[in-house]
Amino acid sequence: MAGVQQLRPVAGLLLFLNFCMYVIVLGIGGWAMNRAIDHGFIIGPGLDLPAHFSPIYFPMGNAATGFFVMFAMIAGVVGVAAAISGLNHLRYWDVDSLSAAATAATISWTLTCLAMGFGCKEIDLHVRNARLRTMEAFMIILSATQLLYIAAIHGAVSLRRN
Repeated sequence: MAGVQQLRPVAGLLLFLNFCMYVIVLGIGGWAMNRAIDHGFIIGPGLDLPAHFSPIYFPMGNAATGFFVMFAMIAGVVGVAAAISGLNHLRYWDVDSLSAAATAATISWTLTCLAMGFGCKEIDLHVRNARLRTMEAFMIILSATQLLYIAAIHGAVSLRRN
């Protein structure tokens, strides 16, 4: 029983860290999305679309930026929701609240890994600004810390059963 309670503060710390990082990702992603909407490709009446037009065009970064920002924002919103669900699990810390927290955290982790993949592609293409580099770093760190959080809440249940 002591092992179960020792993982609770670890899970709480990881949950708080993940929540803060997802909020930062949403802030940077919101800036990037706003900039893309304000300074994106504008076509007037009577003009044709260029041959290589992409509806996910971002005036900063490279070809992977649009996909990275969109998936990072989706992962951020789901990550914040998973943190709220995880807060409920930390409050009760029993098997009944685990399923909701673990499911939300796992979905958030998979979306984070997907966004991280686009972030790695963006890193490979080299052209990006400091804010996008920060967002890439946060997504890479979040893919690890979210997985550690999932392991912490599942480890507590396996310790409790023994």
